[in-house]
Amino acid sequence: MDRPTDEPAPTPAQRIAAAALTIALLLLGLWTLHDFLPALVWAGIFAIALWPLYRRACRRFPPGPHNLLMPSLFILGVALVFLLPLALVVVPLGHDAHGVFIWIQQARKDGIPPPDFLSSLPLVGAQAKAWWITNLSDPEGAAELLHRVEQADLFARSREVGSMVVHRIVLFGFTLLTLFFLFRDGEHLIAQMRRASRRLFGPGGERIGEQMVASVHGTVDGLVLVGLGEGFLLGITYAFAGVPHPTLFGMLTAIAAMIPFGAPLLFGLAALLLLAQGSLLTAIGVFGFGIVVSFVADHFIRPVLIGGTTRLPFIWVLLGILGGIGAWGLLGLFVGPALMAALILLWREGTAEPGTEDYD
Repeated sequence: MDRPTDEPAPTPAQRIAAAALTIALLLLGLWTLHDFLPALVWAGIFAIALWPLYRRACRRFPPGPHNLLMPSLFILGVALVFLLPLALVVVPLGHDAHGVFIWIQQARKDGIPPPDFLSSLPLVGAQAKAWWITNLSDPEGAAELLHRVEQADLFARSREVGSMVVHRIVLFGFTLLTLFFLFRDGEHLIAQMRRASRRLFGPGGERIGEQMVASVHGTVDGLVLVGLGEGFLLGITYAFAGVPHPTLFGMLTAIAAMIPFGAPLLFGLAALLLLAQGSLLTAIGVFGFGIVVSFVADHFIRPVLIGGTTRLPFIWVLLGILGGIGAWGLLGLFVGPALMAALILLWREGTAEPGTEDYD
């Protein structure tokens, strides 16, 4: 609403008071919503990543006047992407939990026999087997090792895990709810954010926003999609190599591979399980193939997908990812590179020759 022409312009003191009030209200709003900020940020990341696909779907199937069906279908798809793999993880873990407890009780009673592959280890095989027999094959030694694994403690930890799971489910529900409104009102929200950016920061603010959005797109392609590809390839390898629960290991590898250099933890564990079964050559093959896949993904594919989108050197992408994870947790996978992209853009604009348009 326009200010009446006869209304006096605000004085400097009034401008300062208005700015202070705005900042105070903003801080109070953030403090009020701080428990739900991760859900809001995740919803924003999903909306940015899926927005091009959502717009193509809306052009193909124009929404009705209330625009309820298309956002509902998209959040249903997002929910299924997360819930179906989770079900595949939880069900085997639920079946195996009782077996693990029985194994612990049996190990404390009878000891843990040494695996066959210990004797075949070069150089340290005899010493490793002797240590195992002394410390684990003897029931007293195994009981000493496992003395902290009590049934009451397992129940207590189960309650803690259950509470954490409920909290995560609530946050996920709020993420989906927020995502629904972001899809439904996305066009209006984008226009409002552009107007606010131009008024507050000028043309540079809109460029920074576009750079951060491009960074999120590049991070999704370079981390999430490449990680899923690594998990798929290594999951097939696990199945042929005889790794226990290859589907579960493949999904966990895909999640770990979303973090640069994270996949070796999982395919290294898979190789150790094969080694424990006595399959030395198969274990070496799985580990070697995993190294090749991880090396190609981290050194060739990811730099092109992430850095090529924002013209951001991969070293800054890597620092943004690792630093972001340390500061923000899993959200840092996307927040860190976006912040680095904005800072690099500011640096390029601040150091560019006058009159040039290319900030490389």
